[in-house]
Amino acid sequence: MERLTLLGLPLDPVDMEGALGRIGRFLEEPRTHQVVTLNPEIAVRAQGDEALRRAILEAELVTPDGVGVLWAARRLCRVELKERVTGIDLTLALLRRFPGIRVYLLGGRPGVAERAAQEVARLGGEVVGFHHGYFREEGHLLEEIQKKAPDLLLVGMGERQEVFIHRHKARLGARVAIGVGGTLDVLAGEAKRPPLWAQRMGLEWLLRVGLDPKRWRRVPRLFRFAYMVLREKG
Repeated sequence: MERLTLLGLPLDPVDMEGALGRIGRFLEEPRTHQVVTLNPEIAVRAQGDEALRRAILEAELVTPDGVGVLWAARRLCRVELKERVTGIDLTLALLRRFPGIRVYLLGGRPGVAERAAQEVARLGGEVVGFHHGYFREEGHLLEEIQKKAPDLLLVGMGERQEVFIHRHKARLGARVAIGVGGTLDVLAGEAKRPPLWAQRMGLEWLLRVGLDPKRWRRVPRLFRFAYMVLREKG
């Protein structure tokens, strides 16, 4: 199916299997491919952030992350998407599909990426490097990533991650780079995923927000997303 347009942003109508197939082809090409997992919050931020909007527009793959995006695709594009393709689920699926995939982990507080790397290795990935997300000087870090030339670069840097990947795309040396949000915290054991029933019902985000006061400021963006979809539908 052709790429959809959702609130002025691209969206590839893929399920997990389709995303894995696309990424498998990316891994065979000697350049960096950016993957964005589009959720309602990112979609709202992109309306007023030109750098983020450009990163999404130029990403090689944009997956539906969040029940809100599935709802919006159904309402605005009349397309029934099969499932969410989230950062954590996509990461775990890639490690299963491509044993020995060479991975570099970037993000989180000091120590998080290191512990996440141990879990990636346990799951069958080959860890070629890791670095926390608290850095100012980018030059040395970019040189290290480029030298390691990972198959997969996982970037967990919150609101900075998509723009960081896009800005340095030509210098990363990775085959695939994905902004994965809190995935490194989950892999490191710093955060736990909600119960499986909540994941299956698409309520994972609601439980995360409800249990973490630091996320409460993000709630208005979810309402804003719903308003934008309803307004565009008319």
